[in-house]
Amino acid sequence: MSIYEFEPINLEEINTYELASRPSKVTVKDFATPISADDSLKEFLDKLPNILAVQAIRELAQRIKKAKSLNKPIIWGIGGHVVKTGLAPILIDLMERGFVSAIAGNGSVLVHDTEIALVGFTSEDVDASLGEGDFGAAKETGEILNSAAKNGQKDKIGLGEAMGREVINQNPPNADKSLLCQTYKNKIPFTAHLTIGADIGNFHASADGSALGETSHQDFRLFCSIVKEMNDGGVYLNIGSAVIMPEIFLKAVTVVRNLGFPLQDITTANFDFIQHYRPLTNVVRRPNANGAGRGFSITGHHEIMIPLLAAHIL
Repeated sequence: MSIYEFEPINLEEINTYELASRPSKVTVKDFATPISADDSLKEFLDKLPNILAVQAIRELAQRIKKAKSLNKPIIWGIGGHVVKTGLAPILIDLMERGFVSAIAGNGSVLVHDTEIALVGFTSEDVDASLGEGDFGAAKETGEILNSAAKNGQKDKIGLGEAMGREVINQNPPNADKSLLCQTYKNKIPFTAHLTIGADIGNFHASADGSALGETSHQDFRLFCSIVKEMNDGGVYLNIGSAVIMPEIFLKAVTVVRNLGFPLQDITTANFDFIQHYRPLTNVVRRPNANGAGRGFSITGHHEIMIPLLAAHIL
């Protein structure tokens, strides 16, 4: 006999119901269909299970297409990892098809995209170079970034535009794979959002804090103007930036609403292989609170998920 004062509860009178009467979230019509070796891409996409992330990416693709049809902004906020995983050609193709209205990037995007344009490679071995103090000391990269900032300050343009102009004027061999070059060529806004001290160009002798700050602030104001146009159907995608771009986007939303402009019925999404606090809060949840819009969180590696999104869009 048990020493406890409690008796196991009696389950004899539990109420049950008929299985057929219960609403369920998953049915066999949503299941995947086996893939055939000769399937087209569309057939492959159609055979994916209509569940969870696939359902989300399908809805997001539809919202992006609707934004294009409404002539509303489709803004791609990116971190440097998007460039380092080889996705610039995907974004450039989408841009040429009208599915990229603007690109907003942190400082690492400028570094990696510039190096790709100039020499076709990027992403140094930090562990190997840090011990010698060589990390981030590539001469051309730092000089181009800082020269663009100074020239941008002089011409009263933002850092993203100034970088596009500076890089494309170098006649780089890989301009066709450069987001900076192709946005500049196509007059698509590219806004650059720096964290002074976080980017390699900031410690080069040519760095000018005034120029870097002024041109980056110009880009923040331009970014706010583009976000303002998202009302009634625009889209913001945060891809591979865990801190900087989510904070920039949240502040832009604040500026727009503070100035009395409506910002409703928007779509936001965060793509990353880990769902961090700031993108979830500042991109997916807060801007869409109280029915202001719809947010998506899609987890996976950029090199897989972004081509998959592009395929669904097209």
